[in-house]
Amino acid sequence: MKHPVSLLFIATFFLAASAAIAQAPDISELSKLEGGRRVIEYFEAFNSGDEQRLKQFFEQNLTAESLSARPVAPRLDFHRQIRHDHRALTVEQVVSIETKQDVEVSLMARGATGTWLSFKFRFERQSPQKLIGWQIQMSNAPSSVPKSNSRAPSAAEFPAALARYLDDLVADDRFSGVVLVAKGPGPIFRKAFGLADQETKRANDIETKFNLGSINKVFTQIAIGQLLEQKKISIDDKLGKFLPDYPNSEAREKVTIRHLLTMTSGIGDMFGSKFESTPKKKLRSIKDFIPLFADQALAFEPGTRNQYSNGGYVLLGAIIEKISGISYYEYVRKNIFEPVGMNNTDSFESDRKTPNMAEGYTTLGVADGAARKRRNNLDTRPARGSSAGGGYSTADDLLKFSLALQSGKLRLPNTSGDDPRAPGKFGGFGFAGGSPGVNGMIEIIAEGGYTVIVLSNYDPPSAENIGDQIKSWLEDLKKK
Repeated sequence: MKHPVSLLFIATFFLAASAAIAQAPDISELSKLEGGRRVIEYFEAFNSGDEQRLKQFFEQNLTAESLSARPVAPRLDFHRQIRHDHRALTVEQVVSIETKQDVEVSLMARGATGTWLSFKFRFERQSPQKLIGWQIQMSNAPSSVPKSNSRAPSAAEFPAALARYLDDLVADDRFSGVVLVAKGPGPIFRKAFGLADQETKRANDIETKFNLGSINKVFTQIAIGQLLEQKKISIDDKLGKFLPDYPNSEAREKVTIRHLLTMTSGIGDMFGSKFESTPKKKLRSIKDFIPLFADQALAFEPGTRNQYSNGGYVLLGAIIEKISGISYYEYVRKNIFEPVGMNNTDSFESDRKTPNMAEGYTTLGVADGAARKRRNNLDTRPARGSSAGGGYSTADDLLKFSLALQSGKLRLPNTSGDDPRAPGKFGGFGFAGGSPGVNGMIEIIAEGGYTVIVLSNYDPPSAENIGDQIKSWLEDLKKK
């Protein structure tokens, strides 16, 4: 199961629109499409290892709007991290080419380290078909690729095998954080690695609080679900009903709560030039984030396309505040964290002293020739997270959260059923979040009752790679 959210600092995220899609075209088909030839050129530039060549590719092949939303420098930072983690990339499978609206190309690429990434590129429909944006996401190998013949550990061998695997990653400076694997309520593996604070040499421990990135969005979903169950809101209520002063009149009149939850609103993202130029110490409340995107036009007619939107989840937080009469942070604390005993979970302010909180460390922005050196990410993260992400939690608290979901004490909203107020039936769950110096994942595997939690204070995909390996081993265990 892929994580719904990954690498949230990518400027543009989208899912293929529902349309007639040519399935599994041959890789050679890319060269027949103007946008496809840009894809080929992108991988050639990336694999060259020449950042000047990659910089020229971005400058020459991205639309002006895309470059304005996310300039070249942070794109190079991000790709430096991809190269560090995956080395060269080989396109192994073109999943689909869609040309009904904007041109979209989906494909799978394998890194030289054996990892897999899925790519979704979107281009202008008309020539010269410049890039509008693309998504890069960790992925499992396609089903057509044979699995390794190496033997997965047995249940008895699992803890020791996982410890060896993690020790090797730590020795290679590829992981710092906490890993917890539980079957039902009982952990079968629970261990911390690396440093929470490299400046003071303070070690991570099992109770260290880590930045969750977009994992916080699931708390926002649950909060909205509670208000739906209480009939304080309806899933098809318009944004303007709750935020009549929101600057974009089209958004006020057309965007619904359903659109915001499902990322089909067309609302823009808060990450971009405004975010980068805003002093992060000024971002401490939900209302502080809204000016970062509120003046943006809708990217598309609401309900016609999926596009990742942190801005949409910020607005959900504002709606929660409007209906409840208290801050978003107080609402989730009183209605989600406290009822299940998540006493070490909150949107702690990163520039104030919080006991046992992990600093984040990133290689993004590190000069050439110092790829393994990490710097503190304090200048890239808001002083306080929002309803779109950036709160903190521990592995033990997230296990409590997992058990509350599985028992029905906490419930995810149903966005597609006949009764929009009915909670969704729990049948497994996966969520991940990441930004510079932040990566976390939680996966609940309903069959077998496993919970996998990996929290890292290094860049993505440090946690997700580990989660994928653990899930693969657990899948093999289920077959034995």
